[in-house]
Amino acid sequence: MRTDVTGAFPAGFLWGAATGAHQIEGGNVNSDLWELEHAPDTAFAEPSGDACDSYHRWREDLDLLAGVGLNTYRFSLEWSRIEPEEGEISRAALDHYRRMVDGCRERGLSPVVTLLHFTIPRWMHRSGGWRDPRALDRFARFCEAALPVVAEGVDWVCTINEPNMAAMTDRTAKTSTSPAGARPAPDPALSEVLVGAHRRAVEVLRSVDGLLVGWTVANQDFQAEEGAEEATAAWAWPREDRFLAAAKGDDFVGVQAYTRVRVGPDGALPVPEGAEVTQTGWEYWPDALEEAIRHTWQVTGGTPIIVTENGIASGDDRRRIDYTRHALRGLKAALADGIDVRGYLHWSALDNFEWVFGFRPTFGLIAVDRTTFQRTLKPSARWLGAIATANRLPE
Repeated sequence: MRTDVTGAFPAGFLWGAATGAHQIEGGNVNSDLWELEHAPDTAFAEPSGDACDSYHRWREDLDLLAGVGLNTYRFSLEWSRIEPEEGEISRAALDHYRRMVDGCRERGLSPVVTLLHFTIPRWMHRSGGWRDPRALDRFARFCEAALPVVAEGVDWVCTINEPNMAAMTDRTAKTSTSPAGARPAPDPALSEVLVGAHRRAVEVLRSVDGLLVGWTVANQDFQAEEGAEEATAAWAWPREDRFLAAAKGDDFVGVQAYTRVRVGPDGALPVPEGAEVTQTGWEYWPDALEEAIRHTWQVTGGTPIIVTENGIASGDDRRRIDYTRHALRGLKAALADGIDVRGYLHWSALDNFEWVFGFRPTFGLIAVDRTTFQRTLKPSARWLGAIATANRLPE
């Protein structure tokens, strides 16, 4: 029987929504993804273009999130804006993100800042990306440049978003639309580089007193078919657990769960026939969040957790509410069993650019008109905001 999930969440619990810079800002012309989106043989359904124009409309976005009762906003810095050419730091870009931090605080939103949300500058991509021997020094330099953004008014910093996804994605052709856990295992050398980059970032960021630092991992809720327990553990290690283990000793780790991946003796299995799937083709599986939290807690040896992403791509907002309600009950059950979960950040604040899928999948609590950029709150935004305000689930 599931642990009782009634009662309030802990005082100070983070309730919010998350975004990634490239997916909402628009006009990130100096990023590697912009270049890939416009390549003749691109796998992208469409280019990011103006995205949600949030580089200019961020104040409106913050007003909407705070207005429904949320208390946290996770956003990322765009490295290619801050360092458009190697060694050239844009003070204007740093000032922009600093204004966003101040804007969050003015509205009662706690900013959770991600330094790297998949994209890297074109100049780094062209020289080999993370495989270039200078990659760690370059990332550490970027983290140092970003210190003025996070030195005041920021409690939580994520160094790298989903490094396991980055390690499993070919940067020369982002072609896979499957969940990360179903992809071929990453090159161990690349995984080690990303772990090293995280460690360098932590070292830089801990020069700021009181800053809490971690990274986020794409959790897959690996489920072993009968007799495939050992195969599942071997499958999970390079794709997820290697990166969770690297979070031991960090101030927190971000859990990002959407669906499950079933594993048989020969690897990942397809979505069961007849199962409900989302707009991305992933199985509708809200239980993934609770299982990801419990698994992360076990692998990290008790590193505090923030759910930095969880949600569903659906054109039916009622299913979004149903999915989130079920996921939050699982989170509350984990809390009741003594797991230290500090917050829940929904993916996403806005209907945005979902990588190779383009703009078709809608994860947002807020709809965005693709022509006028008009924002419209969905019922799910008000529903989640009411939970945040009460700090408890509805009876």
